[in-house]
Amino acid sequence: MNGPKPKDWIMGIAAYVPGKSSGDDGRKLVKLSANENPLGCSPAAGEALNAASGAVDRYPDPGSTKLREAIAAKYGLDPARIICGTGSDDVLHLAANAFSGPGDEIIYVKYGFAVYDIAARRYGGTPVIADDKDYGTDVDAILAKLTDQTRVIFIANPNNPTGTFAPRAEIARLHAALPGHVLLVLDCAYAEYMDEGQDDGAMELAESEANVLVTRTFSKIHGLAAERIGWGYAHPDIIGPMNRIRLPFNVTTAGQEAAVAALAADDFVTMSREHNAKWRQWLSEEMSALGNHGLRVVPSHTNFLLVLFEGKVTAEHANAALMDKGYAVRWLPGQGLVNGLRMTIGTEDETRGLAQALREILEAAD
Repeated sequence: MNGPKPKDWIMGIAAYVPGKSSGDDGRKLVKLSANENPLGCSPAAGEALNAASGAVDRYPDPGSTKLREAIAAKYGLDPARIICGTGSDDVLHLAANAFSGPGDEIIYVKYGFAVYDIAARRYGGTPVIADDKDYGTDVDAILAKLTDQTRVIFIANPNNPTGTFAPRAEIARLHAALPGHVLLVLDCAYAEYMDEGQDDGAMELAESEANVLVTRTFSKIHGLAAERIGWGYAHPDIIGPMNRIRLPFNVTTAGQEAAVAALAADDFVTMSREHNAKWRQWLSEEMSALGNHGLRVVPSHTNFLLVLFEGKVTAEHANAALMDKGYAVRWLPGQGLVNGLRMTIGTEDETRGLAQALREILEAAD
């Protein structure tokens, strides 16, 4: 072929694989593969979305001004230091684009979010993987990977896809050891699911330090995944360059209005957190009770569980068998989790049904 040739680093990217919602035969499955809120979004957010959905003939506010001001009021932040994106994935890519390029290194943890590798390679950077500590973030392993070429470090806290959490002291220790030119990106997509009083200090670091970016999303506990709305907070010297390359009109009018309404729906967020905590604990106990079949549960601070298959039944087999029974969970061999399934916490019926289906699969293999 004599046509255009893509950059070598683009061809090195393994495309993101989304969680399944249907079987290979097209049959719709109970979708517990994408960490979505099983309760949907708040009534207020839904009403705002519907009310604004007719305004399709005008471009949205390019700066998401009303939304940034609402976020700032909610969390006590400076709206000028907030950037909104098409999901927090967009903000992560903007950070990699603005602060790294060919020859630069981007560090992320083993079993980290798949987007980090894509963001690093997309702009010619070199991904550098730090070893984990029992499926969690190992600060010493990250620091051991620092070189003169390091430009960005991505940390998901709590981590996706493992559910683990690095406490405030460890995040502070990591930041204190970094040179000023290295951007520490703290991806807090699941922050609202943490226990009350549990905080990694990410926003405080972003407020006081010039090399910390915190990202958040409306896709998880707020239930607005389809609208793709994320945001980040950092020093103006971080946000400014990112805004220079941010696509204009990147958050829809309806999405902006729905997100503003979602921020005020405290009762819905509390209900979602309590539902998640109850059924995450229940599912964890059910999976742990199957330990005699080789199952091990990684403690989670998110709206999903990582279940490790260390016995006769493999994660690959269990994944396929669950689909046959009508359930879609997430098998992640591309992220090195060949022996694990990530299971989103669903409704009560969905969660109970998933546990029963897996129990039947394991018992049938004995």
